Amino acid sequence: MVSKHQFKRGELEHVFQRAEYRQDVIDAISAPATIKPWLEYRAAFINPRRISGGLKFWEQHAATLRRAEKLYGVPQEIIIAVIGVETLYGRNAGNYRTLDALTTLAFDYPRRVDFFRSELEQYLLLAREQSFDLLSIRASYAGALGIPQFMPSSYRRLAVDFNNDGKIDLLHDPEDAIGSVANYLSQYGWITGEPIAVRAKVSDESRIGYTPSARRMDAWALSGVVPESKVETGMYSYLVDFTVTNGKEYWFGFNNFAVITTYNNSTFYAMSVFQLAEELLAAHDKQ
Repeated sequence: MVSKHQFKRGELEHVFQRAEYRQDVIDAISAPATIKPWLEYRAAFINPRRISGGLKFWEQHAATLRRAEKLYGVPQEIIIAVIGVETLYGRNAGNYRTLDALTTLAFDYPRRVDFFRSELEQYLLLAREQSFDLLSIRASYAGALGIPQFMPSSYRRLAVDFNNDGKIDLLHDPEDAIGSVANYLSQYGWITGEPIAVRAKVSDESRIGYTPSARRMDAWALSGVVPESKVETGMYSYLVDFTVTNGKEYWFGFNNFAVITTYNNSTFYAMSVFQLAEELLAAHDKQ
């Protein structure tokens, strides 16, 4: 940091002497929520509290959400659902000191050491740019920051000053969070107007085979897998499945579903965002 970014050695030593190893950070990242069964995972995010909170958030920030959708092409309900799943609309933005979380992962979590050392570097740069107190900013156990839970690299690269007040504040400002989530998804390839996910009917599970890559819809049809609602035959999709009470539920996930997984690389996560968004849209339309 001193040689590459002209930090002062003494100041960094002063900060790092106060960083604390957190075993609970290692424990948390070693047992992510997605090891839960799908129905249990889903229930944590698709429930009356998240829906009512989302409708209130939508009402409070209606103009900002409309502006974000118009500018970036990402539906309002998707933006709200991401923030709802991440932090319950800003209420649960993390209680770990960011410095402790990132230093613990950067030096005591070998499996992803390169990623977290890079994020620690980005956090130090971000703190300098934003005049953060390195010892007071709080985050998730993985070092994700603020209302939309951006990692420091994403904060520096993709966060936007959406209310034009001269600063980018994802820690406290819902408007900046809304614009930044929309910009994030747009930058990762969101295609306006295309579907996210559609239920699939599988005639014979043995014919599916292992399919890690996307296929055209007409190719899926040749394997006996068809959508439950109309989809253009030339579109590409992945097939994802979820274990439910009476067996498996199959879905086609399209480009925009894959874009959501860039936020959190989990089909459980992407499906929760999608289904919460659908619930929010239905409830909003009834108002």
